[in-house]
Amino acid sequence: MSPTYRFSRRNFLELGIAAAFVGSGCSKAKNKAWRFFTAEEAKTIAALSEQIIPADQDPGATWAGVVNYIDRQLCGSLKRFRNNYRQGIAGVEESSRLRYGKGFGALDTKNQIELMHLLENGKAPGESWKRTSSSEFFALLVEHTRQGFYGDPRHGGNRDAAAWKMLGLPYPPIRGRQRYDLTKG
Repeated sequence: MSPTYRFSRRNFLELGIAAAFVGSGCSKAKNKAWRFFTAEEAKTIAALSEQIIPADQDPGATWAGVVNYIDRQLCGSLKRFRNNYRQGIAGVEESSRLRYGKGFGALDTKNQIELMHLLENGKAPGESWKRTSSSEFFALLVEHTRQGFYGDPRHGGNRDAAAWKMLGLPYPPIRGRQRYDLTKG
């Protein structure tokens, strides 16, 4: 006699949802700060993005939540770039350690910028860059940093519309809601 398995619709859906997230590389655990990135990867991306859009009299990329934007989007619309980020971050760290003897986040500004120029020009040292192009990773990171800094805050970046305030742009109205002219007809 074979065992009888009883699944409620709720159990079936929970199993299906759990199966969808297995191997996705994303977590929504409340005790985890990041969905995709490890804490160390997030620090590297923060240091890189802060050099791309540094703080001056206005907030920079880190304060504006660029890392949060990229992290969230890698679990959504940018999931096709997950491997690019895993390999690219590992490559940045490898290059930094080969050239300066320490991780990227521990470098001073001058050395960070110098290494970023090497990345941008495809001349960063390390075996990691034989599998992927440092210049392609750098261009991808610059693009996503811009999106996170200047984009709509509802996507996880541009905290408090900081970039829009810096540019003097008004916060846009909620999409899909228009004021109706009640004086007509």
